[in-house]
Amino acid sequence: MVRPRWLSAQRVTASRLWRHWDRAVALWAGLNLLWVLFDITYIPLRTFWLQRNLTPLPQVPLVVPLTLLPDITPLYDPVKGIEPHRETEAYLAAFTQLDEALQAGSNAETIAALSRRQVDLTVAMINENPFAASGNSGTLEKIKNRLRQRAGLESAKQASDRLLSAAWLEQRSWREERRFWQQQVLPLVATSYWRSIDENGRPTDHVWRIDLLLFQSVFALDILLRMLRLRRRFPGLSWRDALLRRWIDLPLLLPFWRWMRVVPVVERLSQAQLINVEPLRAAVSRAVVSLLALELFEVLALQLVDGTQSLIRSSQWPRWIRSLRSHQSVGGADEQQLVDLIRLWGPLLLGQVTPRLQPELQSLLGHTLQQQLLEVPGGAIVPAGVSRQLAVGVVDSLLGLSRGTAERLARSDDRQSALLQQAIDRFWEELAASLEQPGTLERSQDLICALLQQLKLDYLAQMNRAGIDALMDELDELTAPISSAEPPATPPA
Repeated sequence: MVRPRWLSAQRVTASRLWRHWDRAVALWAGLNLLWVLFDITYIPLRTFWLQRNLTPLPQVPLVVPLTLLPDITPLYDPVKGIEPHRETEAYLAAFTQLDEALQAGSNAETIAALSRRQVDLTVAMINENPFAASGNSGTLEKIKNRLRQRAGLESAKQASDRLLSAAWLEQRSWREERRFWQQQVLPLVATSYWRSIDENGRPTDHVWRIDLLLFQSVFALDILLRMLRLRRRFPGLSWRDALLRRWIDLPLLLPFWRWMRVVPVVERLSQAQLINVEPLRAAVSRAVVSLLALELFEVLALQLVDGTQSLIRSSQWPRWIRSLRSHQSVGGADEQQLVDLIRLWGPLLLGQVTPRLQPELQSLLGHTLQQQLLEVPGGAIVPAGVSRQLAVGVVDSLLGLSRGTAERLARSDDRQSALLQQAIDRFWEELAASLEQPGTLERSQDLICALLQQLKLDYLAQMNRAGIDALMDELDELTAPISSAEPPATPPA
């Protein structure tokens, strides 16, 4: 169960060794999470790690080189079962030979043979599409489009034949053509690869070995140590319950869905006081409450009103009212509760509250008498002082009667208590009998249920998201800490 924030419980202070261990494991878990994110995105971003450059605008040949990044593909490709593709490797090797022959000024027959072989390899690459094995068929389309644009032809095969023909190379400098091939074509060809398949028919992936050896073993040891610490604090705690208390750490041991490790990693970093997630937790909590509050309030309101309507439509109201009588009540200690309440509040209202309202009652009664005299023929000639004096006399008499009644109610009189109890029982009996008259109960139930139905419709119509947001803003204002810039209030002298 989550401990409320307002409950300031005393926590057992961990030793310095355990604190260092928890921080080390939290940092190790954070490193593991970064590695998991890198591993998940390695295949989609392998072209970036291979070429180490950015293309902010794909439609514009603008390349931002990132030479400071190391080439990690030779180290990580074997982990993912990636090997160079034979066709693209042969294509790159053949172009290297052609490039060396053109730069060395070899004879025309050698250059023509190497050019023809390069054209044949380009045609074979277009026909067989080695990029489909790695899911990068769009790379081949980029190569074909760049060949067409360079040669000014509609066919990529004919474009490669023209770009490597002797007539084309005689008209243009090989240095310019070489720059085109090395910057526009060969980097795309180099992105092709072949990935092996394991015995289960899935792409080879040796990540689990690294994860198990370097990370999961440490996490398993830490979970075991945490369980031991829990059992030391609570000797009666079983191993199963200790493990269930650390359920949040279980994603650290799962070989699949490793992205779920973000939850235990954040929890460990927060417990180790390396990060502060309370503002983020509060923001997420506020968003969730804002989304669910409207639906929750509507459901609760509907259930409350519907339950009240069902209770009101019951035909057992006369029997329930009669059960309130003293001789029908269950439990001897509860029989005198209503009588005791009247004996407590009667003197309070009649002896203390009502006499303090004497000026207001006199003014109200005097004004009422004056208005009634105006409606009587000849009453307008009656002076206002007469109605005021009459009102003072009536109020004084009533207040005197009120004080006397309060004094008598305050006395401990068994006969008075019995009479009061008898009056209350008579009231319940007469009320039940009145409701049993034909049509009275049904009509009353219909009117009250109609009132509740209208209240339900009006309440749901007024509830909206803006109202919930206003409530959340008011809650923030009430729970927000007072700014330190405001001076504290000075207590009165």
